[in-house]
Amino acid sequence: MQKLTYLDLAKKVLQEAQKPLTHDEIWNQAVEMGLDKMLSSIGKTPWQTIQARLYVNIRDNPDSEFILASRRPTTFWLKSNKNELEILKTIDIKIIKEQTNRKFHERDLHPLLVKYLKESSFDCYAKTIMHEKSKKGQGGEDRWNYPDIVAVHFPFSDWEEKETLELAHHLNLKNYRIYSFELKVKLDFSNLKESYFQAVSNSSFANEGYLVVFEKVEGEVLDEVRRLNQSFGIGLIKLEVDSVETRILLPARSRELDFKTLDMLVNKNKDFKKFIADLNRDIQVNDKHRIIVDNYDKILDDDKIKEYAKERHLVKE
Repeated sequence: MQKLTYLDLAKKVLQEAQKPLTHDEIWNQAVEMGLDKMLSSIGKTPWQTIQARLYVNIRDNPDSEFILASRRPTTFWLKSNKNELEILKTIDIKIIKEQTNRKFHERDLHPLLVKYLKESSFDCYAKTIMHEKSKKGQGGEDRWNYPDIVAVHFPFSDWEEKETLELAHHLNLKNYRIYSFELKVKLDFSNLKESYFQAVSNSSFANEGYLVVFEKVEGEVLDEVRRLNQSFGIGLIKLEVDSVETRILLPARSRELDFKTLDMLVNKNKDFKKFIADLNRDIQVNDKHRIIVDNYDKILDDDKIKEYAKERHLVKE
């Protein structure tokens, strides 16, 4: 018997459906069709797994076969069927246009954040973490273990005189900071809770964790993020193509590093392990002029970032 993935299952259900369905409806229809027996494995809440897999596929895959059809409730539909006249009556056309017209991927935003982090008060070197490189068999669970970008602040420029830095070093007063950043193109009620708690989960090791959003965040969505920020301490950054325009909307709560989680992450992911190894080496050198910048994500200058943003359709023509 051919085994199905959750995305295969969702596609088969939606091919037979007469209208867009919620994740619960997709699962219920799948059970009625006997498709649940064709899954390679089933967890305790398979309907939630369907929702998560569909969200991630739509978000991360420009060629996704799926679209969000509506919000409140959130329903899913097949992109190939979006022009069916009867179905369009139940679909939020604005959402479809957003997904169809968007020409860039979340990872296309990384150079914008990397530049901002170095040129702002963060003064950080940043590294993209590819969760796909986690140990075989851990890809699904590790999606929420690793941030999109991890960054480090070296204290080498915090004081003007090298003697002050040396004294801080000898007194073990080193002001190194590790940050975690989860990037999203857009934040609304369809992905707010998932995005925020993904940032909570994959920043647990860091001194500070942030959710970074490219499109405007306002109104009730911003109010809800503000409430979550008070409870869980994850900050919010509004990312712009021009790093000077990027703003911290909500600051993150500072905390001590979680070395147990750090050890687990180093063990599971090559990118993260290399980041920590490079960090250790640069700390031992203790000289800002000898940081091996090539080990971190490249920082584009102003002209190159403008050219990059245009090439990746990050600015409106």
